Amino acid sequence: MKIQSESLAIRGLSQEDFLTWNALTQTSSSCFMQSCLWADFKELEGYQTFRYGVFSQTNLVGGCIFYYYPRPHSANLLTAPGAPVSLPGFELEVMPLILEKAAELAKKVGAIALRIEPLLSEKPGYLKGFVRAPADLMPSETLLIDLRPSVKEILTAMKPKGRYNLKLSQRYQVKTHFTTNSQSIPIFYEIFWETVKRQQFFGEPYKFFINLCQTLFAANIAEVGFAKWQGEVLAAILIIYWGDRATYLYGGRSTHHPHVMASYGLHWAAMQRAKLKGCHFYDFYGYTRDPQHSYAKFSQFKGQFGGRLVNTIGAQDYFFYDRLADTLIKTWQQIESRQNE
Repeated sequence: MKIQSESLAIRGLSQEDFLTWNALTQTSSSCFMQSCLWADFKELEGYQTFRYGVFSQTNLVGGCIFYYYPRPHSANLLTAPGAPVSLPGFELEVMPLILEKAAELAKKVGAIALRIEPLLSEKPGYLKGFVRAPADLMPSETLLIDLRPSVKEILTAMKPKGRYNLKLSQRYQVKTHFTTNSQSIPIFYEIFWETVKRQQFFGEPYKFFINLCQTLFAANIAEVGFAKWQGEVLAAILIIYWGDRATYLYGGRSTHHPHVMASYGLHWAAMQRAKLKGCHFYDFYGYTRDPQHSYAKFSQFKGQFGGRLVNTIGAQDYFFYDRLADTLIKTWQQIESRQNE
């Protein structure tokens, strides 16, 4: 697959391009996972990152940051959550160049497909050739709270039970605090891991949050928030600020003193903080209407704040069939070899 464009060219992003690239990902239909800061974080997690921009002469108009995690098998993927990145009107020219570069990288690292996940509600024509992936990189259904109305209007849009529980939190004088201090990570993780064990869902290891703190906290685009009552931490959240969106990425709560509704006070404080920072939306990052889903209880809580349900097209795979054929042949040869032993 060799596609050339007379007007556009793709090349690796230089250090001098990073600020422009980050700004582009904040204004397009992308997200923080396509930022150079997130790429720095993922490199600490053991990923290889490949950062490419599409240029019209010297103007950056699109591109993609690819992620690759080496695994001891041949069915590996290139991933690009939040991609493709493009200025409006350049999508048809940008996407072929991204696929051309992805094919080169796939051959180099041994990947069989590219998995992207654009924040789009409908699949556009320029993603022809992509098929729905069996697993998402990010939640394909989320709940957005519009922060642009007045505080009174946001309160009015909440469910009655949500407003009542928030008033309880305020009546009990739950205190909230937000920080980027790295010494807060052990406190956050204790609450987070308590919740992981109680709810029996997958939770990232402690080192994950140390690496995140080292990159995103230092850049002042992420912070943790705590809710305390009578000096005891009862709830904790981790928020990422990118573009016009504040995203609630991780969190947890203690089972102590549930009557003070600490989580309601904490999220409400986070929304007001995001509003003051100029964010237009508070993203609860993951929501389900399925009562049998493992996140059903979390979603019920989130839904008390009102908001708008948003569905995206989810992760999409583009297979490099030459790589896929090689993988299948190699796998079959390994099976035959074992049978003949």
